[in-house]
Amino acid sequence: MNLPESAEMYLKTILNLEKKNSMVRAVDIAREMQFSRPTVSQQIKNLSSLGFLELNEKKQIRLTPKGRKAAEITNRFHKGLIEFFTTIGVSEETAYEDACRIEHYISQETFDRMQDFLDNCNQHLEDNL
Repeated sequence: MNLPESAEMYLKTILNLEKKNSMVRAVDIAREMQFSRPTVSQQIKNLSSLGFLELNEKKQIRLTPKGRKAAEITNRFHKGLIEFFTTIGVSEETAYEDACRIEHYISQETFDRMQDFLDNCNQHLEDNL
């Protein structure tokens, strides 16, 4: 996706907050990510200028279609990596932590091959039940 890791984390956090609440504010992001309000405000400005976020008159933050797509890709990588790692025997805690780091650097090709591998494993299990 070619976004910095921090930008992907912000977008993913906003996506997850939108799922919990219909509106997201900078204070919600700061609390969730455990960052200072000024740090969050600066990143919001940056992401807005790149077309990933919109702010309304009440300072509520929404993902643009471009921002939503980027956040959903990062989320999909995260969940897929956790599934892959737990399937091969990694503990859930370690799988979660590793997925948080790797999701920002893995290529689409590698992720797709991992997903194919998981699909084949799951099909094999179903065929043998």
